[in-house]
Amino acid sequence: MLRFLSLSVVLVTLVLFGCATEEKDKTLKMKPEELYEEARDSMNGALYDKAIALYDKLEGRAAGSVLAQQAQLDKAYALYKNGDRATAIVTLDRFIKLNPASPALDYALYLKGTVNFNDDLGLLSKWFKQDLAERDQMAARESFEAYKELVTRFPNSNYTPDATLRMRHIVNLLAKAEIKVARHYFKKGAYVAAINRAQTTLNDYQNIAAVEDALIILIDSYEALGLTKLKDDTIRVLQGSYPQSQYFTDKAPPPPPTPSKSWYQFW
Repeated sequence: MLRFLSLSVVLVTLVLFGCATEEKDKTLKMKPEELYEEARDSMNGALYDKAIALYDKLEGRAAGSVLAQQAQLDKAYALYKNGDRATAIVTLDRFIKLNPASPALDYALYLKGTVNFNDDLGLLSKWFKQDLAERDQMAARESFEAYKELVTRFPNSNYTPDATLRMRHIVNLLAKAEIKVARHYFKKGAYVAAINRAQTTLNDYQNIAAVEDALIILIDSYEALGLTKLKDDTIRVLQGSYPQSQYFTDKAPPPPPTPSKSWYQFW
């Protein structure tokens, strides 16, 4: 009798647990397509945590299918929108590695670049902090590399034009970040460090406005260190590349004063 009661208790517990599980997870009876629509509805409603959980389930239930691949990409986007950039990048890297022939590979590369993309690098509107500068530049470089791979491998992709524009934007911001750091060092009297940063700008970037700024920082730093020949050589480079540079306007001697006429002179 006791054994029968124990068995009954176990059976009742299992039934109750099964009912609770089914009641808790309403997606158990959903088809993969229905589960995907549920996840999309959550995304459209900005319910990113819920969408991420649904995409996780869909990946498992539709493993090996195109729908599972789409769920993985959509989950990466949901993670990005939810502020979890690190996990979004991991998800995209896994997709790129496991699906090298996917027709959505160009989108995966574009999304990877976009996850790391930051309009202002967090630098230009804040007080200078070197650790922040280094971290943001690293993310920008990773963003650039993802876009570069997209543009190189998929020149006709619908995402390539925007990726190209973003690459130019990143280059300009990275160069401005280098100049910002170089100026910081110059103001602190760390002229060698300022020279190194300015030279990095010249070596890594061409045909952008920051190059002129880098040359001026070099000139001023060489002057501060008493390196006259290097200063004069750099001035010649600046003159040849930017003859209308503000540097020459600022350094030009003031014009001689116009002789004043007496009150009785008419010519």
